[in-house]
Amino acid sequence: LQVEESAVGLWNWTVTKHTGAVINDEQRAKLRFVACRLISFCEDSDPPEGTIRRQILMSMKTGKGWIDIGKSSLADGFLENAMSSIEKLYGKLRKGSDAEADIQVHRADVEKSLFKVLSYQAESVFAQEDFQKAVMCVQRCKDMLMKLPKETCYLSILCYNFGVETYEWKRYEQSSFWLSQSYDIGKMDVKYSVGKEMQAKVLRLLATTYFEWDCSLYLDKALKAISLANQENLHPAGFFLKVKILLKSGASDEDINSALAEFKNLEMSLDFCLNTAKLLLEHGRESVGFDFLKSVPERFESSPDLGKITLLHIEFLLQNKRELLAKQKIEEVIIGHYTGKQLLPEALNQLHIILWDRAAKHYEEKSYSEALHWYNYSVSFYTPGQIDQNLAKLQRNMASCYLHLKQIDKAKEAVKQAERCDPNSIFTKFSVYKIAVMENDTDKAREAVIEMGKLAEKPSEHEDKLRMDKNTGSNLLSLAAQIALENDQQIVAIKALEYLSEHLQDCRQLFAALKCLVHLTLSKVTAENAGKRDEDINSLLTYLNLAHKKLAESFTEETFTGDMRIFEAHWFRKVAWNLAVQFKDTPEKMRDFFVLSFKLSQFCPSDKAVLIAQKTCLLMAAAVDLELGRQQGTPSEQMELFSEALQHLQMCKDVWKVLKLTGDFAKDPTDTLLLLYEFEARSKLNDPTLHNLMESVWEQPQIEIKTLEIIASLAMESPARYPVLCKKALKSALNLHRRQAVIDAVKFSKCLHSLINISLPTGLTDLDTCVLQEVWDYFEDALSVVSSTDAYPEMEILWLMTRAWNTGIFQYTVGKYKEAEQWCGLGMRFLNHLGSLKKSYE
Repeated sequence: LQVEESAVGLWNWTVTKHTGAVINDEQRAKLRFVACRLISFCEDSDPPEGTIRRQILMSMKTGKGWIDIGKSSLADGFLENAMSSIEKLYGKLRKGSDAEADIQVHRADVEKSLFKVLSYQAESVFAQEDFQKAVMCVQRCKDMLMKLPKETCYLSILCYNFGVETYEWKRYEQSSFWLSQSYDIGKMDVKYSVGKEMQAKVLRLLATTYFEWDCSLYLDKALKAISLANQENLHPAGFFLKVKILLKSGASDEDINSALAEFKNLEMSLDFCLNTAKLLLEHGRESVGFDFLKSVPERFESSPDLGKITLLHIEFLLQNKRELLAKQKIEEVIIGHYTGKQLLPEALNQLHIILWDRAAKHYEEKSYSEALHWYNYSVSFYTPGQIDQNLAKLQRNMASCYLHLKQIDKAKEAVKQAERCDPNSIFTKFSVYKIAVMENDTDKAREAVIEMGKLAEKPSEHEDKLRMDKNTGSNLLSLAAQIALENDQQIVAIKALEYLSEHLQDCRQLFAALKCLVHLTLSKVTAENAGKRDEDINSLLTYLNLAHKKLAESFTEETFTGDMRIFEAHWFRKVAWNLAVQFKDTPEKMRDFFVLSFKLSQFCPSDKAVLIAQKTCLLMAAAVDLELGRQQGTPSEQMELFSEALQHLQMCKDVWKVLKLTGDFAKDPTDTLLLLYEFEARSKLNDPTLHNLMESVWEQPQIEIKTLEIIASLAMESPARYPVLCKKALKSALNLHRRQAVIDAVKFSKCLHSLINISLPTGLTDLDTCVLQEVWDYFEDALSVVSSTDAYPEMEILWLMTRAWNTGIFQYTVGKYKEAEQWCGLGMRFLNHLGSLKKSYE
């Protein structure tokens, strides 16, 4: 009992809350579902009549609720429960009544509920696309109408709704069935019918269904249905559909005129009449169509929209290639415009469109004089001095025609008028540009391109948004470049392409523009002398940098594939490489092009060829940085260049590691170059990690003498000063010289010379004994080699003799007589090995 009360309470609460719009339809359906389920748990084996009626009501409404929110499959169980409860109720009522009259009353009472449940079931199975079951349910409802005549209207509309839905699903056979049923049911009881207007509406849709299903097969049925509809209720839609069907059937002009006559006195709008005339003319019924069109003004004498009739007349004359008649009509309208019979603004705009379309057609056919004729018709409607954007466009179009006809002065006048009306339009600037190119006025053409570029960046607030889409500026600049190239005006073309490359969104078009720019600028650079080409070289760098930037951004563009990106990257990296080689006399530019070539190559697959190119680019960039660093005057500039060199070297080392995995590079000097470049950069930056770098160098077994000698030289090259590292490198080199099977006396002498110089600075007298001993050993080494070969350079022997003798003299001056005797004696030992110079010094 408590559950039953709760269920009834929930049901009633749902009713009140839905009425107050507190809950929506879906929430109501769910709450009804819960209440109905709870009631079913309380069901008795022999419930009283009131309980059964309540079960019927709740089951029906719950099922209908699910149908209304589009969940028909959930409705079926509740509707079946309702049907079962109706049967129970009928049985219970009959059991308590014996008289035939009572039984008839009970049957009528039950049949109302049964009709509703059957109609809901029809809705449910229809929604589940079960046509046959829906037909059965509706047929049972139809059979009950004799006893329930008031439901005629409801069932007729239900069938109509089924017909509309199946028509929209293009299930014409089912739609025709439901619409026929709707019409038939509507006729069953005049008193409770849907009314003539609704019946006509059903029949019009039935005629449309037959027409769209298969006009050739169901033409008679379509005509019969529309004729019945028009008999039921005369309506413009029925008139239009009948004409449409007759035209499709190929009826004679006489039959169509008869159909038109039927509706002679029917009230219809002007637009409806015009659509009818248009339908007739579009189906080639010129005689009927124009006759009907001529009759329309009589019906709308007081209408301000009469111009629409004239416009339609002009349109169809043009469509049927009766241009002369159309011109006569237009001239009549122009005369009317200045004699108080102006068209309404909307109609006048439409006429302008017709005139411009016809002019554009002639323009495309290259009949420029005829195009001008039609544009002049349009101009006729504007007053002198009028400022209007459309007039500006009209003048620009006329200017284009004049240019094709080589009538430059007229073109200039038209553009002047366009500038007066719309000076901030990119289209107007383009017209100015075209004339300047034709007149070979480079300065004016360049100025116009600059203006176009600015307008492309920020379209004018007054620019027609329909015409000025995001690609318009790019398209016009592209066309401007093309026109300049066709007229051999490279400077103008370059300026147009520069603006174009800044605004193009399409990657393929952008790279095409950049390539064109590169080619054009290169041809300029080749023809120029060295003094004028710096600006163009900078332009080339700008184009390549833009290519690099756009390649990086292209990953977000779906239409620009990976293969396209690789192709473009290869093209631009090779160009950058070639430019670096071409401008080798300008180190900074050469470095910048090599760096760009490396950056661009990063968008290419890392195959061996690309890796070699990357390595070379970075090595060359580092070499140039070091060379420029040696030449720069200020320390800050030097530091910046040496730091850049280190960055390039680090990237090069990374590339080199990968490259070495691809093959044998035993004879490649890259390792040596990397070492020397890095040593120079770090030593001149006074880098504290330099000693760590050299520790790994001393341990290398295959290091070359030349490398060590260069390191020694660099260690003392300003601003670097590392005497300890210099000595160590020279000692290592000297040791390697000694290990040679045959000592190269010349190279040995130079190395020893440098080592003695760094170890025994000139002019110092207070030398440490250890230092003197170390240097003594170097002299002894020299004597050993001098004694064993005649190839030792005589000037080096002289230098050794002089250094040893002077060192003895220095010792003598400070009172170190024993040391002085030793060093002077050492010098005299070299004397014996002098050739022609011996006598001079002896």
